[in-house]
Amino acid sequence: MREGGGRRHLLLVSLVLALALAIVPLPTALAPYRPAWVPLVLIFWALMAPERVGLLTAFAMGLALDTLSGALLGQHALAMVTVVYLSIRFHLLIRVFPVWQLSTIVFLLLAIYEFALFWIDGVAGRSVPIIERWAPVVSGALVWPLVLGYLASVRQDTQTRI
Repeated sequence: MREGGGRRHLLLVSLVLALALAIVPLPTALAPYRPAWVPLVLIFWALMAPERVGLLTAFAMGLALDTLSGALLGQHALAMVTVVYLSIRFHLLIRVFPVWQLSTIVFLLLAIYEFALFWIDGVAGRSVPIIERWAPVVSGALVWPLVLGYLASVRQDTQTRI
């Protein structure tokens, strides 16, 4: 196996899994609280491996999410590119923080993501209930330690096997 092949597969599998989690049906009562899985995974990779995940990856994942969710084409793409740009730009500062501070930073990044979606929906004349807009920010920040722990451990296992 080539050097880095396992990590590339891990990146691809984690992004596809995030897309699947983003579109899997949930009960009506739980649907507003679904974490923003794709931005969470992209933030992880932008912080831990910025040489592997860039703005093009964020744009492609955003377009895929737009297509799968039926949103305006480019809406999630613009929001994800913004968040990934900020993550890559400040990755050396952010990734040394303890988990609770990382969760706070992820909360802010997800708030920027949702604000971009809110702004685009406003320009397009679409209204979304407030709980559906901001609950994913809170749930994403709460789920971040699990995402970080799982992806970091799988990434480390992949690196030790290569």
